[in-house]
Amino acid sequence: MLYYAGLRLNEVCNLKWQDIDFEREIIHIKNSKGEKERVIFLHRKLKESLMNDGIRQFGFVLISERGKRYSERTIQQIVRNASKKAGIKRKATPHTLRHSFATHLLEAGADIRYIQQLLGHKNLRTTQIYTHVASKDIKKLANLL
Repeated sequence: MLYYAGLRLNEVCNLKWQDIDFEREIIHIKNSKGEKERVIFLHRKLKESLMNDGIRQFGFVLISERGKRYSERTIQQIVRNASKKAGIKRKATPHTLRHSFATHLLEAGADIRYIQQLLGHKNLRTTQIYTHVASKDIKKLANLL
């Protein structure tokens, strides 16, 4: 969810089943940063994963084996452990996945204003941080000629 929806850590922790519309393939984020709401797409891979895990009518999407909502700290540990297992040497955090979501959309040609809306950024300058990351790869394109 951190990557395929570009969610913030607290948004993932607080995501409820009733916030996901599987038919329309959207996620409604109700308590975003700054008390804002936004709607984002439900990526097909995320949809498949959620459906495989079993959809419930109510409650939090991510719950522990004890039936409790995951804490931010637990999700941070999950990301850290998964990155170690994957052999990633750099520090990986939940925000790294959100950052990757935005950068990959930008590199694939998505308009930065749409990315701004998906991320829930008030100011376009905040979103433009991702253009610096993407522009590193532009220099590599010259080597293709």
